[in-house]
Amino acid sequence: MRLIDLSVPVVTGMPVYPGDPRVAIAPALSVAADGVNVLHLDMGSQSGTHVDAPFHIDDALPTLDRLPLERFWGRAVVVDARGAEPRTPLGPSLFEGRLRAGALVLVATGWSRHWGHDDYLAHPYLTPEAAELLVDAGIRTVGIDALSVDATPADDLPAHRILCGAHAVIAENLTGLDPLLDAQTAGEPIEVSLLPLRLPAADGAPVRAVARVG
Repeated sequence: MRLIDLSVPVVTGMPVYPGDPRVAIAPALSVAADGVNVLHLDMGSQSGTHVDAPFHIDDALPTLDRLPLERFWGRAVVVDARGAEPRTPLGPSLFEGRLRAGALVLVATGWSRHWGHDDYLAHPYLTPEAAELLVDAGIRTVGIDALSVDATPADDLPAHRILCGAHAVIAENLTGLDPLLDAQTAGEPIEVSLLPLRLPAADGAPVRAVARVG
């Protein structure tokens, strides 16, 4: 059994979705002056590797703390979309025959290699039809190694609306999915944790995404 970190580091000035709060981290207390080290964190709820609750796109949908913990932890299926070109829509055919109801579905685009560069915004994204297929297949957790499951920038968020409308959780800015694809090809079981901070009435929260393989 081995653990694989699927999270980006949280640092000052890290990439954020256009218009989201910037991330700033600085010492608040120090051992020399105060007897302990404590950091001051200034960031948005959608910073770094994070999960979206349905409330993210609709006030009438469940907030983060109203979702069952099973949405954030379980057996995973990893779908290989690494051959996709910039801004490619990922349709239903990518997922057909690969889904298992109740699984956490992670979409590996390989786009995490562009983290910190302008090309990161030109990521592949899910079509509404793909989102509908996932919901119809009983999937309630979808992750992607890109900035969003929808195009960036976007006038609307159709994949978000379909997934969140089914009370699904969306994980974004995952990284390091290649070893999971290798493990899946080798027949090894994959379990993923996307447990967020316990923020009442929240739209989402950063996570330390981790996979357990084998």
